[in-house]
Amino acid sequence: MRSFRAILCSFIFLCAVVRPQQKQEQVYDLGPGITPPKVVHQVAPEHPAEGFRIAGSVLIGLIVSTEGSPRDVRVLRSLDKGVDQNAVDAVKQWRFEPARKEGEPVAVRLSIEIRFHDM
Repeated sequence: MRSFRAILCSFIFLCAVVRPQQKQEQVYDLGPGITPPKVVHQVAPEHPAEGFRIAGSVLIGLIVSTEGSPRDVRVLRSLDKGVDQNAVDAVKQWRFEPARKEGEPVAVRLSIEIRFHDM
């Protein structure tokens, strides 16, 4: 029979190792009855190395969670591998006032166009 201390140590170990699964939230598409999220903190992407010239836009797809954080950030339309990554890294730092449905925060799919001008 195990001692109380051994059981307690096993329990503490399991609590430290096994993390509760994140709650899956339903993700909505923007449309009637859903108030879109609003950007409350925006980070500009880093500019490419000096002497690098590019103009165009990167289309970023993401989900804005019920907490207003971006997740599943990915490139939908590419411009240049390095520029794309800079856009993704910047958008991951953005924060939003979450979208709302019937007054309650909901997760939504969103696309954001990041424009780059001759640099």
